[in-house]
Amino acid sequence: MSVSGIQGHPLEITVFGCARLKDTEWISRQDPYVCVEYGGNKFRTRTCTDGGKNPTFQEKFVFTLIEGLREMTVAVWNSNTLTYDDFIGSGKIHLHKVLSQGFDDTSWSLQSKSGRYAGEVRLIMHYANANRAATANANSAPPYYSQPPTACPGSFPYPSYPPSSAYPPSAYPPPPPATYPPAPYAAPSAYYPPQPYPPPPQASAYYPPGPFPGIYPPHY
Repeated sequence: MSVSGIQGHPLEITVFGCARLKDTEWISRQDPYVCVEYGGNKFRTRTCTDGGKNPTFQEKFVFTLIEGLREMTVAVWNSNTLTYDDFIGSGKIHLHKVLSQGFDDTSWSLQSKSGRYAGEVRLIMHYANANRAATANANSAPPYYSQPPTACPGSFPYPSYPPSSAYPPSAYPPPPPATYPPAPYAAPSAYYPPQPYPPPPQASAYYPPGPFPGIYPPHY
């Protein structure tokens, strides 16, 4: 679905919590908080005292969307009392999913200043106008079957041949009919009686060898 036309619409973001944060404290537990920035607007959660590596916030903020801006920045810090706060990690949040589907519940990776993995932050985002835009697009679009479907062609997309009546008559006369009646054929059984199977044994056509009288008298 298109995500155009978001100018001025509200986007709700709930900072649920963080997981596996880089620990910036040596002795005590760190006190994290989250900053979210979009189009120059910044929101900060409360500090989760002694939240350590897995703080929980569950705080909701509402941003006004800007046309053409599809990402925001999130950063996690450790709150200190006597010194400057310690930077834990930051990341980019992409808004394409929430703007197109209306909801996104994702844990986004954080990176330290050196580019190493510094934990994750979980954001739950809602965009109520996504369903309205989808409904508006569906109402403005023509129906899928604007006309009754036509008959499907045959298996081959070639034009059918015209009927034989469409061709002109042949200039050649038809061949004359045969003047000689066909010769009758006798049934095969008239000449060849059926033979039994298997055939009966027959006498051998050869005689056993014997003493034939020779033409010349034998030699002694």
